[in-house]
Amino acid sequence: MEIPMTLRIGETAPDFEADTTEGRIKFHDWIGNSWAVLFSHPKDFTPVCTTELGYMARIKPEFDKRNVKIIGISVDPIDRHAKWAEDIKETQGFAPNYPMIGDPDLKVAKAYGMLPAETSGSSEGRTAADNQTVRNVFVIGPDKKIKLVLVYPMTTGRNFDEVLRVIDSLQLTAKHRVATPAQWQNGQDVIIAGSVSDDEAKKIFPSGWKAPRPYIRIVPQPK
Repeated sequence: MEIPMTLRIGETAPDFEADTTEGRIKFHDWIGNSWAVLFSHPKDFTPVCTTELGYMARIKPEFDKRNVKIIGISVDPIDRHAKWAEDIKETQGFAPNYPMIGDPDLKVAKAYGMLPAETSGSSEGRTAADNQTVRNVFVIGPDKKIKLVLVYPMTTGRNFDEVLRVIDSLQLTAKHRVATPAQWQNGQDVIIAGSVSDDEAKKIFPSGWKAPRPYIRIVPQPK
């Protein structure tokens, strides 16, 4: 059995050049020293994606605050994205205020494992059902490594508040040697990372910690 290629956490995000609604970009250069969210859509003028693109535009200031750039991708060409943006503004109250990649030759979708590498042809004539695997969210760090992959079915709109919550955790745990528990929200207690010995932990967290079990060491979120 052939195992399909998917990108894993910790791998370098494939670099690419593409046309976007805000000009041509080279992806890694565009990310620069920021974090990035790349979220994909199977086709323009699809109902669930219309709501998602509008919501992302609405909460973009939250991503800006965290030094995170947003970029969307749909396999259709960018002139169709521009027409779609009008509908998004009219129906959702916000038009995309971030670039949308056009991927008519399906190059980016294939590089990111969202369509099989052997898929032939272009976006022309393909339906949303043909592209239903192009429904991923990738969070990419300033080191260009993939930090999170979320995959949704076409019938379930994505929860971008959850993406923000995960970014808060990723940024905190990149800076401090902690992990975040289930349902954690920014500002709540965290767990000392398992890779930190008790001796080390005493130096890093001189005020000590609560330990309901020796392996669960709870401390206030570091500033």
